[in-house]
Amino acid sequence: MKQFINILIAGALAAGFISCREQYTTYSDREYVMFADSLSTNVVLEGQEYFTVAVSSTVARDYDRTFGVEVIDEGSNAIEGYHYRLLSNNVTIPAGKLSAEVRVHGYYENIEATDSLGFGLRLVMPEALKFDTLYKDSDRTKVTMAKVCPYSIDNFTGWCVVTSLMLYNYPGTNASYQRLVKCEKHPTEAESIIVRDFLYDGYDVTIRFNAENPAKMLLEMDNDQVLSDEASVFGQILGDNHILCGESPYNDSYFNSCQRFATLWLNVYVYDLGDPIGTVGQFYHILEWVSDEEAERLQREEGM
Repeated sequence: MKQFINILIAGALAAGFISCREQYTTYSDREYVMFADSLSTNVVLEGQEYFTVAVSSTVARDYDRTFGVEVIDEGSNAIEGYHYRLLSNNVTIPAGKLSAEVRVHGYYENIEATDSLGFGLRLVMPEALKFDTLYKDSDRTKVTMAKVCPYSIDNFTGWCVVTSLMLYNYPGTNASYQRLVKCEKHPTEAESIIVRDFLYDGYDVTIRFNAENPAKMLLEMDNDQVLSDEASVFGQILGDNHILCGESPYNDSYFNSCQRFATLWLNVYVYDLGDPIGTVGQFYHILEWVSDEEAERLQREEGM
């Protein structure tokens, strides 16, 4: 579907030169109307009025086009009227335009932090407008919703359980690939925390939270942070006795503001007086923030 939409965009550019001169009468020999994608992924925010599901057409017309929109119950686990509602059962592509939006209100207070909800939509329109000759069910889409809680850096301070594939592969003096560590708000760097003794005793790292896009809340790290000395972890010195780390150039790292956890891809490498020796690897980590009471229990019962 996305490949076809790219083709449509190319055609739309040519149509755009005509539409800028307000000549809307002829743009293509065939007209098809469809959802822009077969899967629409959305977040539901506190106080949010609605999110949108895109509808596209292969041509523009010099008149408004209105189509019905109906909910498909089959395969849905979201409840209409409780988890969500359509703001209108119609969608209108305005004159001279190639697209429109179905507006959906998500009931933030009725969605749990761990819910993964979805429902189907179908466009009600003449058969001749369907693009089923190449893309089956192009008049349908699956809409998914996930709750995103308000972000605060304060929710990511305090005690944190780190589960580390770096420690699994290179434990050093650690007896486990899990650690209970303390996180503090950085005194000078905005939206950042200092993780004390992150993977190895005596070595702290700084992690930054980027919540600009609620649908993609990212963890970020500066490069060249010292993770440990080489001798303690590798049992030998290959470079300048510093194991360095930063965010992975290959995999994004994310955090969840509702459940107070994060997934972190760590790039680990070794230098010698500024010259690269080699990459140790890309290591996956899970960070889970816990209460003081849970931290005390983990220390007492599990020796963390």
